[in-house]
Amino acid sequence: MAHHDDLGRLDAYWRAANYLSAGQIYLLDNPLLREPLRRRHIKPRLLGHWGTTPGLNFCYAHLNRVIRDRDLDMMYVMGPGHGGPAAVANAWLEGTYSEVYPDVSFDERGMRRLFRQFSFPGGVPSHVAPETPGSIHEGGELGYSLAHAFGAAFDNPDLIVACIVGDGEAETGPLAASWHSNKFLDPVRDGAVLPILHLNGYKIANPAVLARIPDEELVQLLDGYGYHPLLVAGDEPASMHRKMAAALDQALDEIADIQRAAREDGATERRRWPLIVLRSPKGWTGPKEVDGKPVEGTWRSHQVPLAGMCDDPAHLEQLERWLRSYRPEELFDDDGRPVAELRELAPAGDRRMSANPHANGGLLLRPLVLPDFRDYAVQIGRPGTTTAEPTRVLGTFLRDVIRANPTNFRIMGPDETASNRLGDVFEATDRVFRGERLATDEHQAAHGRVMEVLSEHLCQGWLEGYLLTGRHGLFNSYEAFIHIVDAMFNQHAKWLKVTRHLPWRRPIASLNYLLSSHVWRQDHNGFTHQDPGFLDVVMNKKPEIVRVYLPPDANTLLSVGDHCLRSRDYVNVVVAGKQPALNWLTMDEAVAHAARGIGIWEWASSDGGADPDVVMACAGDVPTLETLAAVDELRQTFPELRVRVVNVVDLMRLLPPSEHPHGMPDAEFDALFTTDKPIIFAFHGYPYLIHRLAYRRHGHPNLHVRGYKEEGTTTTPFDMVMLNDLDRFHLVMDVIDRVPSLGGRVAHVRQRMADKRLALRAHTREHGEDAAEIREWTWSY
Repeated sequence: MAHHDDLGRLDAYWRAANYLSAGQIYLLDNPLLREPLRRRHIKPRLLGHWGTTPGLNFCYAHLNRVIRDRDLDMMYVMGPGHGGPAAVANAWLEGTYSEVYPDVSFDERGMRRLFRQFSFPGGVPSHVAPETPGSIHEGGELGYSLAHAFGAAFDNPDLIVACIVGDGEAETGPLAASWHSNKFLDPVRDGAVLPILHLNGYKIANPAVLARIPDEELVQLLDGYGYHPLLVAGDEPASMHRKMAAALDQALDEIADIQRAAREDGATERRRWPLIVLRSPKGWTGPKEVDGKPVEGTWRSHQVPLAGMCDDPAHLEQLERWLRSYRPEELFDDDGRPVAELRELAPAGDRRMSANPHANGGLLLRPLVLPDFRDYAVQIGRPGTTTAEPTRVLGTFLRDVIRANPTNFRIMGPDETASNRLGDVFEATDRVFRGERLATDEHQAAHGRVMEVLSEHLCQGWLEGYLLTGRHGLFNSYEAFIHIVDAMFNQHAKWLKVTRHLPWRRPIASLNYLLSSHVWRQDHNGFTHQDPGFLDVVMNKKPEIVRVYLPPDANTLLSVGDHCLRSRDYVNVVVAGKQPALNWLTMDEAVAHAARGIGIWEWASSDGGADPDVVMACAGDVPTLETLAAVDELRQTFPELRVRVVNVVDLMRLLPPSEHPHGMPDAEFDALFTTDKPIIFAFHGYPYLIHRLAYRRHGHPNLHVRGYKEEGTTTTPFDMVMLNDLDRFHLVMDVIDRVPSLGGRVAHVRQRMADKRLALRAHTREHGEDAAEIREWTWSY
């Protein structure tokens, strides 16, 4: 238990952090109030969030004490990320901020700059942003803190992650699911997460749900989640310091005991991990009342509790009284540095939470030990005559990736690893589960490299926390339901965009999505499972961050998969089928094709190296199949027709180089697609996306795209492509309609194609499966 003198110093440290936090929101100059506060000292635009900040500073100060006393390796995750002033203030108090940003020096001049830059043009954001040392969690969008914290703790046995969960955040769906992360934490090989549920009573304008239920009900809820809640409540600082110090010491003793029992005694039962519930006033230590209305302890303190300085001198006077209440003259010396007594309270070196290497994961990142993906190649014979299940083939490669990397690679997914045909990984590992396990369960263990929970939010959050702390991973999902994490993907992409321009943030492993059970082979689940629109979401992000790959067969998927696992600071989206599909390329051809990202398939083309009459382009496995089947028909029916087949693996290649690093110059694009010939493009997703990528190209007026048209049901695979007019016969008709040189016989051919569609649809209705000519089709040439 902390001594009385320690608590007094803690209170001084807390006051210093609160002063620095309020100063960031309000002050443009006069950072130490060496003269009376004037309007010119106040920012013209007052931005920021005060309400949660004092509680965050309170937690931070107390965590620093236990780090010092126990020599802990600890990092923080601040769920109320809008309390950015707290994270910045503590990073500056610890000296880290000035080390990372020397222009924000550790003195009065640096304090002035620290205050000025906050929420100011050319400065730093108001949230716990990537620019903030020690942060892995921006917190602009609420709900992900606890998942990030657990992701950071996995495979970090010596790390404790203190995660402050806001009471508003606790109302979100992702956070509600995140409480269950304790059923996936192995006390032997993982670190620990200490949640601190901060109940200050209000969101922006409404009461917070968990803050307004009785303690008994709250304890029952948290107990039901599998935690041992420790309650700290009040508003009187001295009493609160004593209570918080006691709760932290008890929580850390319990964590140590759980880990000791598991690691030394071999205990296997799942224990209740400690959790602290902190009830403190919103806007604590700020103005209690403004203009006759209560502020501290109410929703009015959420953002800026005092405004209108230029119009109301009384507010300016009240602000000065508030700031001076922290007694800055006791906290900072003549040079503006924290007094020696405060500097000694901060942990040293990497033990500072703002300097913990885990929060700058690239510092700890070790390259994966990867087997040679070529060893898993599918032998194909002639193109388009043999089949393989692409994701099953990839699964054998991932199995050996797991074997070679037993502590820094995990696969996350919502109960779909086996469904997506990656089941071979279970030869090397189990699924993690710390709940009750039954004899009928398969591949469930206290520790494993596969993490499955029926929450895409948790999978994404865990993986983000894992990657941001220096490890590697893969998220596999059904394509349609990856939309559940659209917003989380957005936030991670934004994080990467910012960190690429912060030299002190070291590159981290890419976030790799493998989307299978995709739109074209969800014929058994129907319309609800059919949506390729995640590609459109991804394409909205900054070009240097995102990559989209559509490998047409198993060998190309292996090459793409290896590339993605080696990459850094990207979001890689790979869409690949799991059903048996034709093999098109040898491994050497696949490697070359994946490296190019786009290319002519000469073996499938009949242009003889000359100008084609038509370009048949495709991106995606099923569009590639239908395109090749259409080309086969065209070559038999119109042998004189010069057809060029262009396959796209890397969707970004369609962009100009000014828009994406992988983009093609116009000359190269024109050489592939021509500027004056019809281009029939069969695409995996929504047709508009291809037009959006290629609209500047010279040949765009000749481009006709077939793709998903929001037509689907429970039906056969070929009926699914017919419903969306992506089938081979429709593609042949598209060529007939756009190549006038084919002459008068096209009417007969066109009618035959339409009749084939009708006959094949009738066959599905009568027999419940596609006709043999479709199921057994192979490439003829």
